[in-house]
Amino acid sequence: MTDQTENHNAPFITVGELSGAIKRTLEGAFDYVRVRGEISRPSFPGSGHVYFTLKDDTHNLGAVIWKGVAASLDVRPEEGLEVIATGKVTSFSGQSKYQLNVRSLEIAGEGALLKLLEERRRTLEKEGLFAVERKQPLPTFPKVIGIVTSPTGAVIQDILHRLRERFGCHVLVWPVLVQGQGAAGQVAAAIDGFNALSGQDGVARPDLLIVARGGGSLEDLMAFNEEEVVRAAARSQIPLISSIGHETDTTLLDFVADRRAPTPTAAAEMATPVKSELQAKLTEWGMRQSSAVERRLEQAANLLRTAERGLLHPVEKLNAQGQALDYAHNRLVRLTEAKLLRQEAALSQMAGRLIPPAQQLAKMAGRFEVASNRLQSAASARLEAQTARLATASRLLEASSFTKVLARGFALIRDKDGKAVRSIASLSAGTQVSLRLVDGQTEAQILGGTGEPPKKPKDSKAKKEAKPATRQSDLFG
Repeated sequence: MTDQTENHNAPFITVGELSGAIKRTLEGAFDYVRVRGEISRPSFPGSGHVYFTLKDDTHNLGAVIWKGVAASLDVRPEEGLEVIATGKVTSFSGQSKYQLNVRSLEIAGEGALLKLLEERRRTLEKEGLFAVERKQPLPTFPKVIGIVTSPTGAVIQDILHRLRERFGCHVLVWPVLVQGQGAAGQVAAAIDGFNALSGQDGVARPDLLIVARGGGSLEDLMAFNEEEVVRAAARSQIPLISSIGHETDTTLLDFVADRRAPTPTAAAEMATPVKSELQAKLTEWGMRQSSAVERRLEQAANLLRTAERGLLHPVEKLNAQGQALDYAHNRLVRLTEAKLLRQEAALSQMAGRLIPPAQQLAKMAGRFEVASNRLQSAASARLEAQTARLATASRLLEASSFTKVLARGFALIRDKDGKAVRSIASLSAGTQVSLRLVDGQTEAQILGGTGEPPKKPKDSKAKKEAKPATRQSDLFG
């Protein structure tokens, strides 16, 4: 009971104080450590930091590379890559975790490095960067050669010396680092820089590029295995020769380059022909050309002599041409006479078939008279038929005339507007009308009327009233 009371009375600390104490302890005890492990689940967020896990067979260790350090690393963290990470252990109090704050990263052993290069080679090969059809032919006589290498050392001197011996040309050197931190970026920038030259700013654009470096270990040549260098070489519009390391050394740049040279000296030999060999070839070609011209001239002279022997003397040629002309003239005369005789016979035959004009006119007059008689007969018959039809129509018209109707005792009644009155319903007392009879026309006035048909009377009174109605309907009063 006493021990529990004493524990309750012990001074306490906050969570932040405890986390800070643990952080100081870790960072003080593990301020500088080098840890070997395999990278797992690397993450590259937009902040620029890099997060991953270092693991071995049984344990995991969280690791972080801050943005400023990540930009300067030579090794990019990749899944499954075995590395040695150098840094210090620190805690992340927000999650009660500890992690390795990485300051540098290196590949653990040549085997891991070769595995990384093989995986990178397969990835780039799948993209088609190493395809044979992408290779460009090298120019036969380059005027300007661009060299990407270190400005110091034996490599650049070997290349320049061999170029001077073989064929003179202008050389542009783009100095770069060939190993270590930043070397890959400088090499890629040099390749892009040579391609960006237009030749209008006073610096000639190279016809050919040589990327060269002397021998070294696999780690020393890693700059030429970086992806940015390979991609810069792939997009180069200028043909490129790769000459990295010794003949047994191979880099990813060798796969993408248009040609690979085993040594820098061999690269210079690939780039230019030998001047003395060119001169010898030109001399040989000149002699062969002269011999060919002489043989051709001799053959032409022989042909001319042969042709000369086969030619006729000018007098004989003229006599032969004159004889041919006489033969042609005689043949032309015979053909002309024969044609005239044929045409004369045809004309006589045609003249015999012709009818004299007087006879032809008499024949035409007879035909005209017959046609005229036929026309007159047809016209007379047509006129008689039309006269008969007209008489028949006149009789029908007269029989249909309304005057015939008036002659039978009917009258035509018109109102004051001259319109015919067709129904009693349109008349009323006092209406002025005109009466058309068979022998003339007179005016009348309607004395009465309802415009309705008269009704039958029901009694004697109705019969008495019916009489005046009959008198009023008399149009003549």
